[in-house]
Amino acid sequence: MSVTTTAGARLRATGGGANRWVVLVVLCVSLLLVALDATVLHVAVPAVTEDLRPSSTALLWIVDAYPLVCASLLILFGTLGDRIGRRRVLLAGYGLFGAASAVAAFADTPAVLIAARALLGVGGAMIMPATLSILRAVFPDRRERATAIGIWTAVAAVGAATGPVLGGFLVEHFWWGSVFLINIPLMALILPLGRWLLPESKGSGDGPWDVLGALMAAAGVLGVVLGVKRAGAGGSVLSPETAGPLLLGAVLLVLFVRRQKRREHPLIDMRMFARAAFTTSVGCIVLAMLALVGLELIAVQYLQLVLGLTPVETGLRLLPLTFAAMAAGATGSYTLRRVGPRRMVGWGFVLTAGAVLLLVLMGQHDRPLLLTAGFVLLGFGLQTTLFGAYESMLSEAPAHSAGGAAAIGETSYQLGAGMGIALLGSVMNAAYAPGLSQVPGVPAPAGAAAANSLGEAYQVAAQLGGPAGEALRTAARHAFVHGLHVTLVVSAALLLLGALMAVRLPRVMECQPDPDARLGAAETWPEADGGAGPDAVPAARRERFTGPEPQVPARREPAEPARAGRTPH
Repeated sequence: MSVTTTAGARLRATGGGANRWVVLVVLCVSLLLVALDATVLHVAVPAVTEDLRPSSTALLWIVDAYPLVCASLLILFGTLGDRIGRRRVLLAGYGLFGAASAVAAFADTPAVLIAARALLGVGGAMIMPATLSILRAVFPDRRERATAIGIWTAVAAVGAATGPVLGGFLVEHFWWGSVFLINIPLMALILPLGRWLLPESKGSGDGPWDVLGALMAAAGVLGVVLGVKRAGAGGSVLSPETAGPLLLGAVLLVLFVRRQKRREHPLIDMRMFARAAFTTSVGCIVLAMLALVGLELIAVQYLQLVLGLTPVETGLRLLPLTFAAMAAGATGSYTLRRVGPRRMVGWGFVLTAGAVLLLVLMGQHDRPLLLTAGFVLLGFGLQTTLFGAYESMLSEAPAHSAGGAAAIGETSYQLGAGMGIALLGSVMNAAYAPGLSQVPGVPAPAGAAAANSLGEAYQVAAQLGGPAGEALRTAARHAFVHGLHVTLVVSAALLLLGALMAVRLPRVMECQPDPDARLGAAETWPEADGGAGPDAVPAARRERFTGPEPQVPARREPAEPARAGRTPH
């Protein structure tokens, strides 16, 4: 037997305890592993190719299985956590992620590695929304929650940025499977810690869980993300391989939304999207990730193929972006209280656009100071934007739908990343290819092959040799730098569009008590603690989550919230 009590009201009544910050550490470690796994394989692809010898199609699935499966299942597991308990889903995700990492590390065929990567995606989809929704329940006070979200978003940025650096080091000194082995000891540590430290929380929804709706959402997101990825890989949007998944996914998502509006107990409360701040925050996350991932991919090609840096050197050059993101996360709570969500997100977009335009000054020769300055501004601006958008989205969502809201935010994150590669990659290719159409001394077929990518241009140039090969190599570098400049300008325009979108966000950070937390979120105290509610739980364990029991005064009629609850701007 389990008894539920109102988590938000109980935490507010007891004033909160220091242990919620320990809970945050556990959540951030798990998020760090998931973020690392999203990028750590990239530098190991050549070693995987040499060892397992996958086909070109199998190699694409080795790389894409994780993000595709993860993105498609975020809504399913986010809403499942709201229904059966977020802690339960998170702990199951820990176990699955660790087991899949072991399988991936010792995979001896492409099929086994693809299956392991898919299982890692399932585990990631269980972990990511659960961390954010548990954070929402543990930090009911918006000021403290803003600080926690700043740390959470900074950890995600650190994981994504350090993945290639760590992966390059491991592949250089060990074997490619070592990039997965790093997950196992950490998961073995945080699984028992999570069982001991993490409080259970769930939404107040009852009624049957909408299995068909969850499957529709998963298939719909999978179709859209798969179509976007194929478009980003150079496929025509009108080709059946690209248009088919896009259309099918879009239709399924439309049907999913209609189904949720009709159901008495929906997976996702669609009324959240009627709140301008929630919808705007989701859109800002998409735009910010579109710019970040698209530019990061192109920047990596520039650093390696134009400047000739190694993968490890490339990762080190990108570290200033990570450090700036950490600084933005650390100061985000203060900034949000001082200027409010509207100005914070808007200024973040403007700062990022300025950084992108500064990087237009990049050329064919290395300018370390310029690159460092641009990456610092880029990291600080984007992290500021993501901080404000995530905090506003989560605060606008009802507490009982925190898992669904977190899943929507993470799905937007994944969609933005895929759209960034597709859109900015297409702009890059459109600006790059014409520069190789008529290179003096280079046969037309060779120029056409070189127009596919800078890497392929170098291969064709090596085959040609002599003056023709050198002319093609020089023309390809010029064309790539020109395409990079065009792409940066387009990206800056999109970022300024995001700044205009931010006008719909609230001007000030509302810090009044959240009625949804009082009425919706429920925390479950398991049978091991006596099964009689929080009063039956030993005081020592209660204090681990909430701090010492306060002396509750006589009941009074609640006063009207003070105007000081608003943060000046």
